[in-house]
Amino acid sequence: MDLGIASKKALVCGASAGLGLACAKALVSEGVHVVIVARTEGPLQAAARELALLQAGTVSWVAADVTTAQGRALILSQHPQVDILVTNAGGPPPGDFRNWVREDWLKALDANMLAPIELIKATVDAMMARGFGRIVNITSSAVKAPLEALGLSNGARSGLTGFVAGLARSTVQHGVTINNLLPGTFDTQRLAQNFAAQAQREGTSADAVRAARIAKHPARRLGTSDEFGHTCAYLCSVHAGYINGQNVLMDGGSFPGF
Repeated sequence: MDLGIASKKALVCGASAGLGLACAKALVSEGVHVVIVARTEGPLQAAARELALLQAGTVSWVAADVTTAQGRALILSQHPQVDILVTNAGGPPPGDFRNWVREDWLKALDANMLAPIELIKATVDAMMARGFGRIVNITSSAVKAPLEALGLSNGARSGLTGFVAGLARSTVQHGVTINNLLPGTFDTQRLAQNFAAQAQREGTSADAVRAARIAKHPARRLGTSDEFGHTCAYLCSVHAGYINGQNVLMDGGSFPGF
């Protein structure tokens, strides 16, 4: 299927690895001119070289922290106009809410709620003026199935979800859709690190933790980055203009609802 977005320009955040890189890869493969953003220059350059091998859309990169005003200003000074925006930032650490102080909450809000909103604010009006735009926020399956230990993430990402639900109703008439993409357990380096940390706490092996997680999963496997990236690309396509203000859950059926 031709997604109809060749030659569009996209900004993909958190794109040096994992799900952000997968989204960038899928978009580049469709002929999109993609700007990838992450905090660390080395991995970002490596990701850009990997994407350039696809020989489809062009790739450029900006090393910046999107969770800060300075980082966003740097990105937007170089790339003020985009047709596609994919927001993505790592979640705050787990813990007990009794131990969190105001600064912990503000840091979570800056990364997982306010940074995406600021990027949307900086780009959405120009998208509407041109009559086309796609905004996809990578959030978390915990928005639908909150976990107690992830309270910082639950709160901040749910705030973004509520904001998007309101804004998306006013942008779609101008050809701009805004959706959230909610990953469950995907086979990424970050998940492997989480398995290793859990194994250390429990005195077992990372392989054993991984196997136990898969055994409890309805799909009996983890999701792949390519699956996630292709779904993101579809939401950015011309065919997805009637999908708007939605929370697209990708968890292989783990969510115990419908």
